[in-house]
Amino acid sequence: MTFKLYNYVLSGNCYKIRLMAALLDVAYETIAVDFYPGFEHRSPGILALNPAGTLPVLTSGDMVLTETQAMLTWLALTYDVTGTWYPVDDPERLATITEWLGFAGRLSQSAGLARLHDMLNWPADEKAVKAAAISDLRTLELHLNDRVLEGGLWIAGDGPTIADIACFPYTALSPDAGLEHDGYPAIRNWLYAVRALPGFVAMPGIHYLHDLKETSGD
Repeated sequence: MTFKLYNYVLSGNCYKIRLMAALLDVAYETIAVDFYPGFEHRSPGILALNPAGTLPVLTSGDMVLTETQAMLTWLALTYDVTGTWYPVDDPERLATITEWLGFAGRLSQSAGLARLHDMLNWPADEKAVKAAAISDLRTLELHLNDRVLEGGLWIAGDGPTIADIACFPYTALSPDAGLEHDGYPAIRNWLYAVRALPGFVAMPGIHYLHDLKETSGD
């Protein structure tokens, strides 16, 4: 089984799917969409797949998925032979993962939108979205710090799950909106841990671990 990903290389949400597929070592077809400056996501072809006009869009056979968290779930259930990325046999952990998938959606609307505003002059209330992003980063920092005190590292349980992948991109990309990670040591350690996962792939603005030695950011 394979799938198609309608993709924009600078999108954090599209990157979530590319990263998850890489970590699972899954081959797929990429269809580039000129989100900006071409606004191709508003073209009749994309709107026929996703009337909301958002990216990414994932198709497999007759299935069309337009919500990133649903795509991550489908990828884990379809391709993860270990069952650890979305552990359906562990209701408590699964509930925690689901909660953080919701948080990841919120993060897209705060840090993600702030990044769009700063990079592409996207219409947004800059003060409001950056305040929301700071609040979300603090929430994640407190949670990850609690995990460290419990002897853990990952968002939910002893290993990485789709919750980590869902929250990673817009956290890592928040400096694009002027939201640096200097005051978030637990987040910085977690970002390094995600980058250290076998199969990790980068995107513009998110470096490989060996590249970080030459940069001052995460």
